[in-house]
Amino acid sequence: MSLSTESAPIRVLLVDPERSARQCLSTRLAADPEVEVVGECASGPDALQMLRRHSVDVIFLDVEMPGMDGFQVLREAGSAHTGATIFVNADATYALKAFEAHALDYLLKPYDDERLTRVLARAKEHVRGGRIQTLARQLAGLLGSTPSAAAPAPPPAPRYLERLVVKEVGRMAFLSVSEVDWLEAEDYYVQVHTGGQTHLLRQSLRELEAQLDPHQFVRIHRSTIVNARRVRELRPLFHGEYQVLLGDGTCLKLSRGYRERLDALLGVA
Repeated sequence: MSLSTESAPIRVLLVDPERSARQCLSTRLAADPEVEVVGECASGPDALQMLRRHSVDVIFLDVEMPGMDGFQVLREAGSAHTGATIFVNADATYALKAFEAHALDYLLKPYDDERLTRVLARAKEHVRGGRIQTLARQLAGLLGSTPSAAAPAPPPAPRYLERLVVKEVGRMAFLSVSEVDWLEAEDYYVQVHTGGQTHLLRQSLRELEAQLDPHQFVRIHRSTIVNARRVRELRPLFHGEYQVLLGDGTCLKLSRGYRERLDALLGVA
């Protein structure tokens, strides 16, 4: 890979059984000079053949298709061929399954211009970042004296949760993890507090904690996890315990046994 390859257009494949939907998306993408639509498919089998023959950076993939649904296409093609996957559908029902399949995003029809712009920008950032990492590895290999002397490739960075899917009455909400202020265990659920609102996740706090970036989220109590970036002040109480004051005025209890980790994230000496 060369520097010119790193800056090459983002190669996009559109897979949707609805011709009008493909045309709508193709027209919008054609207006972006950084994007090249390399193909359009109306079925899962056709998409699979296209992916096996051509290099694709991003695929807009409908969930429901004749012959093979979008999830089957991903399994059959493998991550090496599909690039970044953005699932599309008129129904939000499949969103949770899409993110479990490591989709980059989930786009609802009919397409909203502002939402599409955000999704496309995220896809570009993802592809460019991957290209830069590949180029860096190649340069490091060229600088090594011999293949045997070259340092082993570092393990891939862990993938932490970027979005929460919250099912509510009559709708499904998508919350960016970076916007979460704090989380609280409630029986078999987790209360997600963000911007003065509270949402309920049907998941244990321990399970959710394992999916969060430990450089941003830290447990401060057996039933509480806080976004360290929201912490404004620590106030001492008794017996080594503290109050954690967040930017919105929320006061949370910091148990003594969890203070060391919070201090490390906050840079407290």
